[in-house]
Amino acid sequence: MARIAGVDLPKNKRAEIGLTYIYGIGRTSAQKILGKANVDVNKRVSDLNDDEVSAIRAIIQADYKVEGAMRSEVQMNIKRLMDIGCYRGLRHRKGLPARGQRTRTNARTRKGKRKTVAGKKKALEKK
Repeated sequence: MARIAGVDLPKNKRAEIGLTYIYGIGRTSAQKILGKANVDVNKRVSDLNDDEVSAIRAIIQADYKVEGAMRSEVQMNIKRLMDIGCYRGLRHRKGLPARGQRTRTNARTRKGKRKTVAGKKKALEKK
């Protein structure tokens, strides 16, 4: 089993897909990393030998910010937006979508489970 940047890569996946299990590496980055390491993108993670794994590990350590460092950077960016009080920061603070999506319907991922609000009762009319 290949362990890179503190993440166990799944054995049965292609190397290109397996690298995306590391936070901060997507498909494009994975392809570039494998290209630099001279590893076939279609090769399975289980078929990678120790030299290839160590080459991939060295490239990621040298050129990429991944896992804990990447997560902390993202959190610091969000905190900065909230501190300066810009629109995106306010949306993060309120737990609403920050990129212009509608909130009248949808947006359940950001807003959380529905909170039912009771409707107004009709006033009784006197005759």
